[in-house]
Amino acid sequence: MDSTDARPEHLAARLRQAFLDHGYEQMTMSGLAQLCGFSRRALYHHFSNKEEAFRYWLEFYNHASIANGIAAGRAAMEAGAGAVDVLVETMNVRYGDARRRLARSPHALEINDQAFRRSRDIIIRVAIDFQAKVVDLLKELEARRQISLKPGVTFEALAQTLCDGARGTNQAVPPIPIDDLHLRYRQIIDAILFGAVTPAGQRAKPAHPPG
Repeated sequence: MDSTDARPEHLAARLRQAFLDHGYEQMTMSGLAQLCGFSRRALYHHFSNKEEAFRYWLEFYNHASIANGIAAGRAAMEAGAGAVDVLVETMNVRYGDARRRLARSPHALEINDQAFRRSRDIIIRVAIDFQAKVVDLLKELEARRQISLKPGVTFEALAQTLCDGARGTNQAVPPIPIDDLHLRYRQIIDAILFGAVTPAGQRAKPAHPPG
């Protein structure tokens, strides 16, 4: 997003609430202007049509949620949390907050569909950006001796898998209750980092040495 964007700070929040409350298809620029506290002419000064306004909202809050997610993970790290907790905090803020907010909208399915139809380029771009930041977070965890990558595993591949797991959690069928999202993120992240099964022919090591 252009850091020189001169749009008012409150505009993205008002756009978000307008689309979540009223949906996309039935929204008009006149209705959007009224809901955002603008005249129709003033809104057209910022956006040429409602699709441009919709895309602006999505990009603005995707970047905000990335920054908030990484900040939450780093705060957990500084507080002494383990690798799983750090990554759960990161994913829960980055992906969970948006999922919980969307779940409260009567137009959730429509908004989700419109986002993928009209903003796929934004979704891809912010996914790449977030994964790069997760790579940096993983490197910090390794520097703190909280994780150690196995031979053949790269930070980039691990970050991709972790993000895929979190995004998949949000799209799970049947849907995961929003109050349980953080628990599923934990389950997914724990499985990715430490595995869930022992390959055939290998005996699992006991959790504690016999004694």
